[in-house]
Amino acid sequence: MDIDTANRQAVERLLAARPVLVGVGRALDVIPGMRRNLILHAGPPITWDRMSGPMRGAVIGGLLYEGLARTAEEAEELAGSGEVDFAPCHHHGCAGPMAGVTTASMPVYVVENRAHGNRTFSTLNEGYGKVLRYGAYAPDVLDRLRWIAEVMAPLLARALEISGGYDMKNHIAQALQMGDEGHNRNRAGSCLFARVMAPHLHQAAADLATPAGDAVKVLRFMAENDLTILNPVMAACKAGLDAAHGVPGSSLVTTMARNGTEFGIRVSGLGDRWFTAPVERPRGLYFPGFTEEDAAGDIGDSTITETAGIGAFAMAAAPAIVQFVSGTPRDAMEATLEMYEITVAENPAFGIPYLDFRGTPTGIDVRLVVETGITPRINTGIAHKDPGVGQIGAGLVRPPMACFEQALAALAGAAS
Repeated sequence: MDIDTANRQAVERLLAARPVLVGVGRALDVIPGMRRNLILHAGPPITWDRMSGPMRGAVIGGLLYEGLARTAEEAEELAGSGEVDFAPCHHHGCAGPMAGVTTASMPVYVVENRAHGNRTFSTLNEGYGKVLRYGAYAPDVLDRLRWIAEVMAPLLARALEISGGYDMKNHIAQALQMGDEGHNRNRAGSCLFARVMAPHLHQAAADLATPAGDAVKVLRFMAENDLTILNPVMAACKAGLDAAHGVPGSSLVTTMARNGTEFGIRVSGLGDRWFTAPVERPRGLYFPGFTEEDAAGDIGDSTITETAGIGAFAMAAAPAIVQFVSGTPRDAMEATLEMYEITVAENPAFGIPYLDFRGTPTGIDVRLVVETGITPRINTGIAHKDPGVGQIGAGLVRPPMACFEQALAALAGAAS
């Protein structure tokens, strides 16, 4: 196939995806290839000695959570010993926010693409600030993770079973029309999810003979966390992009991810090869007491949202996002309009009210990125550069052009 034909096939698979949130399971039980000594992380492959501060902090927390180490010092020694294996979340059907750390005992959402049959996964969201995904590992962080695993996960698993599954494509479409963009602003979407799950959680508590107060605590936790639905949205985006991956000759970007050290992309027609370059540092708004000097490099798999055509690509649907990531409503509109220049399609399911319900720009073409000199826009949280601190702000960032230039050269080589 020529590249344009290949891209049409790839983007049609992406647009046809029907991601449904079908359950919650233990990572070891549901993620293909998961092992007790394996830690999944965000971004392209990386070794312990090259990990950024927040990723190191999250790995330390993951080892403490699993009981594989008793102290942070023991965890650091174990992480560098060679007895623990590391792999990108993306190699195992996962998408991990920020540091992306997923360990064997953690509960994960299970999303099924009912159009193509593939499944994807993401951890349950902990909320803002001092949390594992931002590299924090204090006792209260680990206690929250254990509560999520022991109380929240079983109730949500049963509630989703009762519901018959939660349609993520329909969810994203509704949320975009209610002022979300699907990455850093998920306030409306999290409310929608909590509203639908509320009666099912009540029934789940009865079915599992769980104290009624636990269901109330779970619902309150979901309602108070504006990012509750982010992780299922990430898995839903990955479900569609995985279906679009592997089309011979296609120049469509199917992964954008960062590990705090390198930004990496994968391209549909180039197999599982990563094209990487050093990450940039996000610019944005900081919590009181922190400045840009405290910020780590760009990190996380949540760029899967932009790769699928939402997030910063849909900022025109969420002008209020600028209050969190800096800028003006006009900036939000211009961000979306610019992204039409580097994409090959529009998603008719994801209409933007402020653009007369024009579909979000979808299907990043590495050729167009290099030709126009326009790199994808990304909005993101900002982690502290040191392990153990957590989130210190949110802002905007772009990937390095070198990733796309490398991929284009590889496409040219494959075609010759």
